[in-house]
Amino acid sequence: MKRSAILAALLLGFVPLSAAQALGAPGQRILQRLDTNGDGAISKDEILAARQRIFKRLDRNGDGVIDEKEIDTARQAIEDRAEAAEARVGNRWRRMDRNGDGKVTEDEFQASTPLFDLADKDGDGKLSADEIAAIRKIVAAHAN
Repeated sequence: MKRSAILAALLLGFVPLSAAQALGAPGQRILQRLDTNGDGAISKDEILAARQRIFKRLDRNGDGVIDEKEIDTARQAIEDRAEAAEARVGNRWRRMDRNGDGKVTEDEFQASTPLFDLADKDGDGKLSADEIAAIRKIVAAHAN
């Protein structure tokens, strides 16, 4: 069932968003990704263009068709990314568990802000537009 849902999502034109894109509101992320002319709306032509890009990504050998092998390759890539994300979540959870009791309290959770701390280059406790842009670039590079 899970594999069928992944395949359906691929074929319908939904693709996993990168971690950097996941920082905004869901509707806004999709709008930014698909609104290529910047008019604040997604036209049918923009949807068709996005689907064409997806088709080209799935058609790995460029023969104009998506075969079972190419879908299996895409499915495996998605599963690999999901497994890597699971591992990162597990590692992150263990680092948040400061006292090693196998539980993360709200205080432990709130005390852990490594991405913010990394982005706040000047240490002023605030993220400027430049700092946000720099961290988004780093996150996007690691997501690919």
